[in-house]
Amino acid sequence: MTYAGAGVDIDKKDAFTESLDSMLRSTYSPRVIPNPGGFAGLFRLDYKRGLFARNYKDPVLVACCDGVGTKVKLAADMQVFDTVGIDLVAMNVNDLIVQGAEPLFFLDYIATPVVDPKFLGDLVKGIARGCKESGCALIGGETANMPDIYAKGDFDLAGFCVGVVELKRVQKPTRVKVGDVVLGLASDGIHSNGYTLVRSIVKEAGLELGKVYDELGTSVGAAKKGRRKSKDLPSKTLGQVLLTPTRLYASPMTRLQRNYRVKNVISGMAHVTGSGLAGNLCRALPKNMDAKVDRESWPRPTVFSFLQKHGNVAEEEMHRVFNMGIGYCVIVRPAFADSIRDQLEKLGETVFKIGEVIKGKGEVVWA
Repeated sequence: MTYAGAGVDIDKKDAFTESLDSMLRSTYSPRVIPNPGGFAGLFRLDYKRGLFARNYKDPVLVACCDGVGTKVKLAADMQVFDTVGIDLVAMNVNDLIVQGAEPLFFLDYIATPVVDPKFLGDLVKGIARGCKESGCALIGGETANMPDIYAKGDFDLAGFCVGVVELKRVQKPTRVKVGDVVLGLASDGIHSNGYTLVRSIVKEAGLELGKVYDELGTSVGAAKKGRRKSKDLPSKTLGQVLLTPTRLYASPMTRLQRNYRVKNVISGMAHVTGSGLAGNLCRALPKNMDAKVDRESWPRPTVFSFLQKHGNVAEEEMHRVFNMGIGYCVIVRPAFADSIRDQLEKLGETVFKIGEVIKGKGEVVWA
């Protein structure tokens, strides 16, 4: 008997790993130390000042781990894999920057029943793209070939990200004050949470992933400022809309915070993932304050109305499961709210004033 005969082709796996070198190198910064054949990636922390725009007096490493969830099943159904690679990076870096951190490097874990170079190449292509857009180096990963665990067509993803933040600038709920303004950054649709419900709605309602539904319009971004109206955009199938990757907030948020090296004008942040806006924004609040949020202060992307209608989902359940159009929240001092909103919009974000901080119990309350 041989390992290949049992379902694991070492030669094929090694060949795929070696083929990734140029893709990984495209994400490198001067802080990455090349380590051909190494068992781990190398990243410089104690660096020469001349290489970088700024230094850290008291650096704190920030680390996180996340996956894409059952959105991978939809990707497998559509046979489109690069977008979930972007999702994987976004779900990690968006969490990491909540702490005020700058992403440094990223590693991925891909589990699959068979080594398919085209499928795996598309995945890593998406991961590399997400890393480049986030200013994050992809310095390694693992491809696990496990035919006994995963059925044909199945796969799973996990990502691991490490960043750095100056100790005095670590985000803490204690910074939030009554009167602070809550800014909401628009999402690009569903992102990567709630897909078990999404897939159930598609199945139970008899919806077709390859069909263009007029009621969806462009779904993602049609109502956002500075973008063309839906009639000017090419129609997308339901599957394409549902596979729209999670928006990457790392670059604009990192650039914004570099403009405030002395003043701490941002008092809190939240990445809106599972449990919706209310279940995540509360994590940025102290126990004696609430965030009063107006649900009518931003437009709802049509994909959510489409899913709610076809799945007969209650309004509260929609807000508990999905981001409903707000992918990231920033709590700021009121005197700086307009300026920060303008800066973020110049960096490509669509920003809404969605609420304010009031006395309370550490919860999100609806206006």
